[in-house]
Amino acid sequence: MPTADQLIDLIRPDFDALNELLISQLGSDIDLIEEVSQYLIQSGGKRVRPLVTLMAARALDTKNDHHIPLAASIECLHTATLFHDDVVDSSDARRGQPSANAAFGNSASILVGDFVYSRAFQMMVSVGRMDVLKLLADTTNQISEGEVWQLKNQHRADVSEAEYDQVITRKTAVLFEAAAACAGLATDQPEDVINALKTYGLELGFAFQLIDDYLDYAGDSESLGKNLGDDLADGKCTLPLIKALEEVSQEEAQVITQAITFGDRDQFSEIAAIVTKTSGLTYTKERALSAVENAKKALRILPDSQFKEGLIGLADLSVSRGN
Repeated sequence: MPTADQLIDLIRPDFDALNELLISQLGSDIDLIEEVSQYLIQSGGKRVRPLVTLMAARALDTKNDHHIPLAASIECLHTATLFHDDVVDSSDARRGQPSANAAFGNSASILVGDFVYSRAFQMMVSVGRMDVLKLLADTTNQISEGEVWQLKNQHRADVSEAEYDQVITRKTAVLFEAAAACAGLATDQPEDVINALKTYGLELGFAFQLIDDYLDYAGDSESLGKNLGDDLADGKCTLPLIKALEEVSQEEAQVITQAITFGDRDQFSEIAAIVTKTSGLTYTKERALSAVENAKKALRILPDSQFKEGLIGLADLSVSRGN
């Protein structure tokens, strides 16, 4: 399985161009905007979503450079959601360092998040493709819906697996879907190829979020760059808990329910032990692996190339994090 650095090396010129564009586009003559936006952009993010766009465009033998500003737009949309999410969740760590809201305050984090959102759409417009603009505008709307739905589910211990699926599809998977699809649109691919790319991205994003939720109970805080139990502290009932609640005793279910209801991180160790003895973690991991297989199957329509292999490697890498 390739490492993240090996995947990036496949498209190193594109990746370097992406980073240069992000640095230039997120500059501002207002010092606070530049300081806050560059703080998160340069904080060691994996750039997974824009990497999908860059790799897919090369797999499709692109004849132009539209994939660069589109990948930058995808990363800016993601970055803006991080600014806002950390305020909503009162997070104090992101990628192993203080979150933007912890470093600069909630007001700055929200407002600079808005700036990054608007910059994303400016870069989309620069490509001059109404179909791409519509795709990313619709995607942004779905992400907002997913975030609101997640907020509505907060402190609920009776969230169903179907509800959970809908939330992570909207708040995470659809941006991966758009990242892959806009490479197809920008290279004028036929509908069957674009649909295959959408499937790849959606399944990849679904697996990515499943593993995030798995690692919140089974990972290591130092390697993850954030605190374990953040979801529990925020009162989020994710799939490991949803599945565990189907199997535990009444007393154990009460412990989990109370922690979700009150957002109690103090009971994290006890709850993690309960989850570990159920099928909650293995079930979540199995669903992620199944999604990755679906993603890889969708790529069969693409011609063989090192970039297609890169997309396959990226899918495999998404479920090996923290292992």
